[in-house]
Amino acid sequence: MDDLRDKYIDLIAGAADEAALEELRVQAVGKKGEISLKMRELGKMTPEERQVAGPALNALKDEINAALAARKTALADAALEERLKGEWLDVTLPARARAQGTIHPISQVTEEITAIFADMGFSVAEGPQIESDWYNFDALNIPGHHPARAEMDTFYTHRADGDNRPPHVLRTHTSPVQIRTMEKTGAPIRIICPGRVYRADYDQTHTPMFHQVEGLAIDRDISMANLKWVLEEFFTAFFGTEVKTRFRASHFPFTEPSAEVDVQCEWVDGQVKVGQGDDWLEVLGSGMVHPNVLRNAGIDPDEWQGFAFGIGIDRLAMLKYGIPDLRAFFDSDLRWLRHYGFSALDVPTLHGGA
Repeated sequence: MDDLRDKYIDLIAGAADEAALEELRVQAVGKKGEISLKMRELGKMTPEERQVAGPALNALKDEINAALAARKTALADAALEERLKGEWLDVTLPARARAQGTIHPISQVTEEITAIFADMGFSVAEGPQIESDWYNFDALNIPGHHPARAEMDTFYTHRADGDNRPPHVLRTHTSPVQIRTMEKTGAPIRIICPGRVYRADYDQTHTPMFHQVEGLAIDRDISMANLKWVLEEFFTAFFGTEVKTRFRASHFPFTEPSAEVDVQCEWVDGQVKVGQGDDWLEVLGSGMVHPNVLRNAGIDPDEWQGFAFGIGIDRLAMLKYGIPDLRAFFDSDLRWLRHYGFSALDVPTLHGGA
């Protein structure tokens, strides 16, 4: 046994790699290894001989296995050391540049609008995008024959056969939020309602899904003069220059009197410049809230009055940042997003021109 021990201890110490080490393990303690064969001979010995040879063989087997494990660890450590020498890396080098996302222009402009109106005392109200026929049309004094209620303009949800209730709609404006807020809080009130809206239209300046912000102010002595001041203050802060407005008489079912609002502008090399020149560009609809709308929301029109307006957020983003096509807003083109997107650190501020 001493000869076996010396033989394999020397061979194991000299093994150059794990393959050679495995071959030695099979020769020594494998099923047909020399030590395993010696273990089988115990059955031919007398009890007295087994008492001496058995413990000695077990001790030899344990010693060989320990030597194999120690050599295997040493070989692995040496291989790792060699690998580290070849794969050395200077950890003080600058890290690789990581791709960063950008803030979408719609999100950025929404935050800019919110910051400006918050400075004028308006809070933000939100509501569901799937609305009932009542909140989207009836409560806003929109009659059943109005073109906005036609299926060619509005997305209606499906009703099961036999269900005669008016179908829900994908809201066509954020005006339903005004009704819900008036029902909940009553007057006085001063809110803006930004959010997604849906209409069946698609071209360079229209998409089936777009974004709108509507404003509402209700009090005892509010007039169109207050509306004009609020809008001019907003446009001046948003575009970073003094902006004049022009009101043109119009008609909307939910306001009386109603007015479409234009802003001063001029065209330079195919780009519109707001706040300068002799041209005018229509940007929103507005007016004094119709008494029927106030009444439908639970507010007495003999005691309270106010104004409302609606602006397309996408249109404002196009005007301010020179974006020519509305459809590109929703194409998910990474090149477009990197070009027109904003850094997460570009937080809207009033002193920064929004």
